[in-house]
Amino acid sequence: MVNREQKYQDLSKFKVPQGFRGRSKFIVQIWWITEKTLFAMSPQFFYGWRRFLLRAFGAKIGKNVLIRSSAKFTYPWKVTIGNDTWIGEETILYSLGDINIGSNVAVAHGVYFNTGLHDYTKPNFPILSDKIIIEDECWITNDVYIAPGVTIGKGAVIGARSSVYKDISSGWVCYGNPAKPVKQRVEKKNNNNRD
Repeated sequence: MVNREQKYQDLSKFKVPQGFRGRSKFIVQIWWITEKTLFAMSPQFFYGWRRFLLRAFGAKIGKNVLIRSSAKFTYPWKVTIGNDTWIGEETILYSLGDINIGSNVAVAHGVYFNTGLHDYTKPNFPILSDKIIIEDECWITNDVYIAPGVTIGKGAVIGARSSVYKDISSGWVCYGNPAKPVKQRVEKKNNNNRD
């Protein structure tokens, strides 16, 4: 039976914890203005420029990383990306917590990395974060949602429109809501080579 007098959440009592953003409100606003203008309006092939902007705001970006101009980074100083990784169109890195993406990772379009959550058991609805780790050589395909606290193991493939709520082991092809392992990823030998 529901108690009509009980308050499940009272958002007037909500407060962002001190230091939660990792930078001052001023720096956060400067980044958001930079992202909407200098970053988002840059031509597609200005990959080096976008890497420069992200690094200037504290992101750790490896060599030859290709990031599309429509990608969004909430707090770039909480993002690490390895070498030779791709970040596709309309990808959102909701980096309230750390997001670590390895090398040779292909992130397709419309992927949502969500590190933020709230404790719904407390009336003041406190905000929390949990790290996301994507290990080397993964392929995260279109419209995938990745929940806070998830690790996706090396070489895993996450199928289109999947939702990942739990860790995924290395080398598995997974899809669904929730994403589940379907088969192991196997390297096919190229038979076109001539000796």
